[in-house]
Amino acid sequence: MPNPDPWESHAAWWQDQFTDGVDPEYTEQILPLVAQHLPGPDERTSGLLVDVGCGEGQVARVAADAGLTVVGIDPAASQVDVARDRAGGPVYVQGSATALSVADGVADAAVACLVFEHIVDVDAALAEVARVLRPGGRFLFLLNHPLLQTPGSGWIDDQVLDPPEQYWRVGPYLTEADTVEEVEKDVFIRFFHRPLSRYLNAARDAGLVLQRMEEPAPPPGFLARAEEYADAATIPRLAFLLFERT
Repeated sequence: MPNPDPWESHAAWWQDQFTDGVDPEYTEQILPLVAQHLPGPDERTSGLLVDVGCGEGQVARVAADAGLTVVGIDPAASQVDVARDRAGGPVYVQGSATALSVADGVADAAVACLVFEHIVDVDAALAEVARVLRPGGRFLFLLNHPLLQTPGSGWIDDQVLDPPEQYWRVGPYLTEADTVEEVEKDVFIRFFHRPLSRYLNAARDAGLVLQRMEEPAPPPGFLARAEEYADAATIPRLAFLLFERT
């Protein structure tokens, strides 16, 4: 049965599979993308960045390496404890995305990396991001691509057609969904699917204006993991949105 608090019980699974340099999507794509869009020294006032849902801190450490003062916030104690052990400069706090322990308008930047697809109250969480950012502050928002990674999406190997054909099936995109997926044997994770417009409109209502969007192709290290992944080279797994606080 699914665990009611999966990020506590499965923190070690996440840390083993996706951190510390073992996952090519993080090392080749996500972390470089974050580093590229962090505010530079001449764009900072406080120099503070808030990492929402920081996990064990790999994104937070990239920001700290760039010279930012970083506060990482995560609800799972088993993630925060490992983040503190791995150190690297940030300060870590156990807390919620809907009640960030940061004062109003003090942060130059915030980042949320593959986090909001696990948050129940997306409106409250985006409002909190907007609250802690100063005017002109930026929000780096990374999601599993809401259209192409919809529940039920995936490659179809259609042998009925003559000749046989492979194509990408898109699941029910417009319907918001709350699902629990067994991502690995006995590892159950809760996901919330929402259309992209749901995020964009909620962000705009909170005072966050979209400045840039990227849909990068899967990186070479991911495609090399299995021969059949080459067919997915034109299907992005990630959506990157860069917002600015009005």
